[in-house]
Amino acid sequence: MNLSTNGLCLTPDAAIDLQLHTTFSDGRWTLESLFDYLLKEQYGLVAITDHDCVETAVPIQTLALKKQLPVLVAVEMSTSWHGELTDLLCFGFETNPAPLHDLAQDLVRRQEENSQEVYENLERQGCRFPHDALPTILAKPSAQQPQALLNLLQTHGYGQGDPSAGQRMMAAGFKYITNDPAAVAEATHQSGGICLLAHPGRTDGFATFDAQLLDQFRQEVPIDGLEVYYPLHTAVQTEMYQTYARRHKLFASAGSDSHGPDKPPIKYPAKLCQALLERLAIQVR
Repeated sequence: MNLSTNGLCLTPDAAIDLQLHTTFSDGRWTLESLFDYLLKEQYGLVAITDHDCVETAVPIQTLALKKQLPVLVAVEMSTSWHGELTDLLCFGFETNPAPLHDLAQDLVRRQEENSQEVYENLERQGCRFPHDALPTILAKPSAQQPQALLNLLQTHGYGQGDPSAGQRMMAAGFKYITNDPAAVAEATHQSGGICLLAHPGRTDGFATFDAQLLDQFRQEVPIDGLEVYYPLHTAVQTEMYQTYARRHKLFASAGSDSHGPDKPPIKYPAKLCQALLERLAIQVR
């Protein structure tokens, strides 16, 4: 696969954003509209990190080469650790055939199976939907299916009062399907890539890491770095993650987690992630 980042050299202040999402997973950006925005705003490098979408690397690189926009090969893998959601960012991997690709495809299959199971259980419980509702849901990317099920319930009047639509879904067996983080890290390394812990300071349903918990996580999961710079991190968290990454010689990443134009990408300077980029054969000077 030809890479849009081959031979890339960035200035220290070049604008980068290493966590972006499109309609390939749960984003609202189409790939074309996101690329148009990034080119207009003169980004030097980005990463499209759609959830569990390893197979999209080829069409993304094809368009990136056509548009002359450098884009890293990347994915955000959905994992859970000790019962809490814990996403991992994977960069620079080989796509197919490769262990990371297989893990991603297996997760997509299991999420689709769960969506079908939940739908059928809701019907057994008395919910009535149009005949094409299930095929429509299953045709969506796996990351969009939970919201699609929720919308279906609400649209047909099953989300009002008690139980709520979310409670109905849970009672019908809904699960966020995830992978084991150690397996993802190992598969990333076997695929020639590097693996970082995404948004370690989030508090909205994800595991929230301090230094002690990072130590514990790293004993179980061989990550290569942290997403130090993230819009929901406080200044105290960012400083703590900076210090931790330096102390343990870990790579630092920076990402907006933009899913659509309402929360656009952020222009992080490339120098914040210099060690990471140079590990990925991108010069910063």
